[in-house]
Amino acid sequence: MDDKAVNLDIASQHIETGRGVTELASIQTALHGRPVWEERETYGKPGFGGIFTNKYVTLCAAFATMGGALFGYDQGVISLTLVMPQFLEQFPEVADGAAGSGFKKGLLTAMIELGAFIGAMNQGWIADKFSRKWSILVAVVIFLLGSALQTGSMNYHMLVGARFVGGVGVGMLAMVAPLYISEIAPPEIRGTLLVLQELSIMAPALFLGAGISFLPYSPRWLASKGRDDESLQVLCKLRNLPPTDARVLREWFEIRSETLYRKELSMEIHPSLHDGSYTSRILLHIVGYTDCFRKGAWKRAHVGIGLMFFQQFVGINALIYYSPTLFATMGLDYQLQLDMSGVLNICQVIGCLWSLWGMDRLGRRPLLLSGAVCMIIAHFIIAVLVGKYQSSWATHKTEGWVSVAFLFFFMVTFGGTWGPIPWAMPAEIFPASLRAKGMAYTTMSNWLNNFIIGLVTPPLIQNTGYKTYVFFCVFCVLALIWVWFVVPETRGRTLEEMDYVFHDNIGEAEAARRARIEVEISTQIWGDGSATESKGSPPAVDV
Repeated sequence: MDDKAVNLDIASQHIETGRGVTELASIQTALHGRPVWEERETYGKPGFGGIFTNKYVTLCAAFATMGGALFGYDQGVISLTLVMPQFLEQFPEVADGAAGSGFKKGLLTAMIELGAFIGAMNQGWIADKFSRKWSILVAVVIFLLGSALQTGSMNYHMLVGARFVGGVGVGMLAMVAPLYISEIAPPEIRGTLLVLQELSIMAPALFLGAGISFLPYSPRWLASKGRDDESLQVLCKLRNLPPTDARVLREWFEIRSETLYRKELSMEIHPSLHDGSYTSRILLHIVGYTDCFRKGAWKRAHVGIGLMFFQQFVGINALIYYSPTLFATMGLDYQLQLDMSGVLNICQVIGCLWSLWGMDRLGRRPLLLSGAVCMIIAHFIIAVLVGKYQSSWATHKTEGWVSVAFLFFFMVTFGGTWGPIPWAMPAEIFPASLRAKGMAYTTMSNWLNNFIIGLVTPPLIQNTGYKTYVFFCVFCVLALIWVWFVVPETRGRTLEEMDYVFHDNIGEAEAARRARIEVEISTQIWGDGSATESKGSPPAVDV
């Protein structure tokens, strides 16, 4: 037998002697009305401490999130670029005093988000067709093209178009990186690893493109393509455990069961699109987007799209894109505006570093709720101070610095709560068959709302002053109410357990179908009898 082959008779013996109860017995218990996850053993510590248990999956996740640095750099540098004298000489259309400068400044800033919206829209089918891994490389090539065009831009219109092209690559990367991480990470540290995406936004493209071949395929994508043996092999490598380990076999069992369940469901919903023809395959990809809003999935789409909407409308990118302008409304001079803009980004990094520990220990809901409350307080106090003293900062310097302090408080809070979680949760809540399409929708929501914020903020600041903060404060209140009533807790659950979290697709018919599929898969893996009673050897599985 090949050295990569797994004799599952040995696996069964290992489970019996090492755990005291056979894996098959646990599954058989689950098949009689108890969900599989009730018997699942963990892979190690939750949260930040757990990432050191499996260095390989952490390294893969960290590498995949490097694409976030592309957006992070573009996002951070534009706020300083828009006030640089040399830039304004080359592109006078965005200089203060020029006709329509507010709109043109907003359009230039927001074009990368509009491009990202288009990129995210198309990345769903690319990730499903060519794998999560190689779709990252496609995004890198498009981003590099956009970067080259921006570097060579000779006028305002060329620069706007170049930022759009670069944005397409950014949007594709922002969609697929969390998707890939969610599918390779164990549930105990999935949230922590997904924080790396947000962290990379704040903390390089050729390096990413050159190294993509070293990343493994997603085991769930492999299973969706019928490559079950490869799926187990990759899963063992990602968990740094042998294929005889009970936890690996259980997770592999869950992945295969969920994949088969979703395939049968798709065949039932779209029977005419499973004839194997090229046209049917294309149409199946297209209807996959509408399936995100069918019964059993629309709640997840609501949560994913809503999280991204509120992430932008609490005001984060208004602060990042136009922080020097906002600091000017607080009475700071030009040099202090630039210095404080740098400190503002450091504050977000500090908050994001904290969430590496907090997300998988405290949960998603508590962080979202507490974050919304803290941001409401920050916006309210800043609005009061700016509204009262914006015309007399010279004689009220203390009040000006208090406003700055609460702006920093807002950034630390956002970095630890509403920054990483809206990227983490959508990647973990959708079923395998809809995960790429669902992530496409949620990422599109992020970029569309990001585009709107980038476009309207300059005239909003110019025309309303302190009411800008009132505007964002109201949306923080709405976010608090929405999370309280809509968003469930997903901490510690596997991707295959989300039906139980959302209480959907678990009616009698669905439960019966799941039970039948789980029996079929368990029989394929462990044989048709109890592993402890069987005297024969189950078939070997090449991995």
